[in-house]
Amino acid sequence: MSHNLELAQKHAWNLARTLMAPVVLFQVDDEFGVLPADELDDADVEILFEYDPYSGGRSVH
Repeated sequence: MSHNLELAQKHAWNLARTLMAPVVLFQVDDEFGVLPADELDDADVEILFEYDPYSGGRSVH
């Protein structure tokens, strides 16, 4: 987890391109995390961005 949104966004995009799978950037309290979209399940997190290696990133809000 990271406290730096810009760093988390860079890692999210890199992970999406490496895995060639959609990933989500989420926030819990004041920290940011990145997980493959299919591993997030119904966790109590606020999803901020979705990154798809084929179409790029987009804000959820």
